[in-house]
Amino acid sequence: MNQLLDFNSADNQQKENVKIDVELIRQALLNRIEDVLFYLLPNGHIKNNCFHIGSIKGEAGKSLIVQLTGEKQGQWFDFAENKGGDIFTLWEEVSGYHKSDFNKLLAEISQWLGSPVSPEVQQKTVKRSFTDDLGKPTAKWDYFDKNNKLIACVYRYDTEDGKEFRVWDVKNRKAKSPDPRPLYNIPAITSAKRIILVEGEKSADALIAYGLNATTAMFGANAPINKTDWSPLIGKEVIIWPDNDEAGKDYAQKVAQHLIKVASFVSIANPAKEKPEKWDAFDAVKENFNIHHFLETAKGVDSKLPSYSISDFLSDNSPMPDDLITPRLLTPSGMLLIGGAPKVGKSDFLINFLIHLAAGESFLGLKPPRPLRIFYLQAEISYHYVRERIKKLNISKDTIFRSSQNLIVTSRIQMILNDQGVDAAYRTIRHYFPDQPPDIICIDPIRNVFDGGTDNGGENDNNAMLFFLQNRVEKLRSMLNPDMGIILCHHTKKIKKKDLEDDPFQAFSGAGSLRSFYTSGLILHRPNELDSKINLYFELRNGTAIPKKIIEKFEGTWTELSPFSERIIQQNYGQKLDAERDRKADVILQLIADEALKGNIYTSNQFSEKFENKAGLGCKATINERISVLATKGYVKFNQSWTRFGLQKAKSKYGILCVENMQFKNNEGNAEEILPTHFKCSNTGAVLPVENPTIWILHDEEV
Repeated sequence: MNQLLDFNSADNQQKENVKIDVELIRQALLNRIEDVLFYLLPNGHIKNNCFHIGSIKGEAGKSLIVQLTGEKQGQWFDFAENKGGDIFTLWEEVSGYHKSDFNKLLAEISQWLGSPVSPEVQQKTVKRSFTDDLGKPTAKWDYFDKNNKLIACVYRYDTEDGKEFRVWDVKNRKAKSPDPRPLYNIPAITSAKRIILVEGEKSADALIAYGLNATTAMFGANAPINKTDWSPLIGKEVIIWPDNDEAGKDYAQKVAQHLIKVASFVSIANPAKEKPEKWDAFDAVKENFNIHHFLETAKGVDSKLPSYSISDFLSDNSPMPDDLITPRLLTPSGMLLIGGAPKVGKSDFLINFLIHLAAGESFLGLKPPRPLRIFYLQAEISYHYVRERIKKLNISKDTIFRSSQNLIVTSRIQMILNDQGVDAAYRTIRHYFPDQPPDIICIDPIRNVFDGGTDNGGENDNNAMLFFLQNRVEKLRSMLNPDMGIILCHHTKKIKKKDLEDDPFQAFSGAGSLRSFYTSGLILHRPNELDSKINLYFELRNGTAIPKKIIEKFEGTWTELSPFSERIIQQNYGQKLDAERDRKADVILQLIADEALKGNIYTSNQFSEKFENKAGLGCKATINERISVLATKGYVKFNQSWTRFGLQKAKSKYGILCVENMQFKNNEGNAEEILPTHFKCSNTGAVLPVENPTIWILHDEEV
């Protein structure tokens, strides 16, 4: 039976002449070797199982090397200075300690590790006014404040009736719990970003020795939540590790609901069902359990379900929050999923979109309420090619200027968004947005940063996808700003045209749970690979449907077209397109005539191949398409008299290209007129004989 008894006396709060076990500290440092090195020398880097830095002074470089593994773990050597040593001498050199200050050095290291015991400190005996009726305690834990000052002690007694605990309030010199009750290991958790909350000091000490930042409430699962000071956990990520019993699981849920209001992100790592009853962190360390793997399984905690009565809704007349992107494409706390097939132009579309949002300007009718702060985490394009794309953008200098300080773009990152990746992203975003968090984080693409948890599930696995969305993406959002918008970019798969028309959003690759999670979707789809037009499809959960948009990029600018190809944004856009088509038509007709005078004649396909990317005509498919249009309208006809030109009959359906007043230079060097023998029917496209070749009939007034 476990009891909590207050009492009126206690043993001395610290033993006289306490000495630290140097080898224990050395092992604790080596267990956290990478954390130690980046704490001491943050400009270093890791390569080939070694830590590299310029020198003890901390500048970037590779003259000083520290071994990370093996028998020489923690050993360092500075090749420039021709000196080295172990992990203690490294800390000593970096911090400027003299060799005679070794006790002070150990005290500093001990505090950093979370075991704030000062070596060889003489303590006054605290007199007690009572006699202990439980005998000698079997364990004792000291509670310190953030300044490393002793504030309370907890004693454990193992009796015939079970465990019993007693508390001594050092400040008030009373046998009672402090009010409020402090957390354990405060000096270490104050500077930590991620903290493991366990049940009891014994488990906390085991994790601390393992190299983790751990704490417990006084009396573990029996701790009264409302009487505990949780303030050291403000803004921290907290992983709750309950004991493997019903009491532990119940406590984890209750304390999690409280910590949601305090911490930046809260998750629970529930022990596996096959573990013994009451199995805890101490047992895990003792059996050499894979603790890091286990902590990866922690599931994010949602707060109490937000529930309201009908009258609550009806009586709330407060204004609606502003959309981040109108009309309702991205709302506060919302998630927009953008997808498209490879080579559809998604990356170019996205950077144009984000620049306009950062400038506070409308883009294809999609508008922000003001200039938005945006962090674009992309994992596809390296620095020089991002730079090249941005410099080629056909966007006004004024728009670029207004967006320049609001949009931060990463070069190609090569990491996944696991715990370390989320932490790196958080630190980077806070660096660029120190005063206010961003309004939007864009992650592009999901596939390159995907982390499905310890089961290593892929993006097609529903559980793995939910883990990524809840424990990675939502975790990052909650750490920065719960109202922030998220834009995720994803690839689409090939589906049948009919299925696409019925439901374009089933084209998203991966698990179905992805679609159930986002609040709005946008798909870019090019119906015809030979056409530059792209369809934009929208799906909204929080607003009226947005009709399909037809867009096209012309002269570097994304432009919206009407469903009937009317140009509705740039007034002169249609005239520019028509002028370009007229130019190409004139060039094609002139080239056919000029080449015939040189004695060169072509079928449509051979002409397209010969003049591809010449005279501004574009690719082979574009030239063929223009010739087909010219033939339909009567500007190009055909001659199938192959032997007249000394040619064998080809497989061409139509024949040799022929234009009005075309002159051909024969073998004698004389020019003779070439008349058409066949034409393309403007109604059916069939190849028909010309009735009167001397009369040139057109089927349209303009090309």
